Amino acid sequence: MSLKNNTKHRNFTIQGLRSFKDTLPKNIKRIINKKGHIYSETLNNWKYIVGNDLFAVCYPKSFKNSNRFGVSTLQVMVKRGHEVDLEYSKKEIIDKMNSFFGYTVVEKLKFISFDNEQIKLAKENNEDQSVTINKFQNKINAVKNEKIKKSLIELTKVFKEK
Repeated sequence: MSLKNNTKHRNFTIQGLRSFKDTLPKNIKRIINKKGHIYSETLNNWKYIVGNDLFAVCYPKSFKNSNRFGVSTLQVMVKRGHEVDLEYSKKEIIDKMNSFFGYTVVEKLKFISFDNEQIKLAKENNEDQSVTINKFQNKINAVKNEKIKKSLIELTKVFKEK
């Protein structure tokens, strides 16, 4: 009887505990080896790399490793209005990251600005919710469908105006 070469199964078995790396599929191992380690370490040490002032206004979005077409790039999300501060400290950030890892990891920083809309939306929702009585507000919050929830809040506004 001949043995089949099935690539999905392991060729050998390990008795006892396996390392986490051995249990992952091959595709995921490749992603972690390529850029997952650098990006996760950058996230963990971002406050050390940029300092306290810039830590409050920016965070790393993604990391693209170098290939034959381009250089390794770190994309950073920046609050609108603080792009100039980050632009002036760009060279320091690149130097700190490369010295942290011990080799040239990042060659280019790319900034993407964003508005802080999440806080504005939270304030608007608080105004909407204060229209109804607490007894009804709890029932409206229990509704899982967002469209129905919004329409019920608008309905209570209409009743409040009359």
